Amino acid sequence: MDEMCVKRIFLVGFMGSGKSTVGRNIARALNWKFIDLDNFIEDKEGSTITDIFNKVGENEFRVIEKKALDDVIEYENVVVATGGGAPCYFNNMQLMKDAGLTIYLKLSSLNLFERLVNARKSRPLIATKSDSELLDYIEAKLTERDPFYKQASVIADASATGVEPYLKIIKLANKN
Repeated sequence: MDEMCVKRIFLVGFMGSGKSTVGRNIARALNWKFIDLDNFIEDKEGSTITDIFNKVGENEFRVIEKKALDDVIEYENVVVATGGGAPCYFNNMQLMKDAGLTIYLKLSSLNLFERLVNARKSRPLIATKSDSELLDYIEAKLTERDPFYKQASVIADASATGVEPYLKIIKLANKN
């Protein structure tokens, strides 16, 4: 790949859309650093996202998340997988767009359901939901968050496999 103009790539989308997996693969292909924002927060706070959420509530968590985003925006040659809600609070989405390339990993609510139904235990927000509650939750949250996600520089079909489609997106972004 030629000289990169883009110094930061932010992946946004619903939980289960593949932000961490895709992010790791893009970072590996570009030989960049990969940061999962939730892991970054856990390391910084010395606590799990679930524990932070339970201890301080969602509003305070979003403040912590914003500070973490402010920190990682300082890095260069980095791919950041954001938490599903990160783009929806404060001016986070605009901050990411100003700092780099934002890619929305878009999936239908049914695709997300198929990915999340067996991953509930590791996802605090959905751990106790029945199948029908899970689908309702995904549909409601997606409706609420989609306007934020759609502000991304690029909307990508997250059902695409491999890193090639994303490398093409990045190459195009560098030409513009």
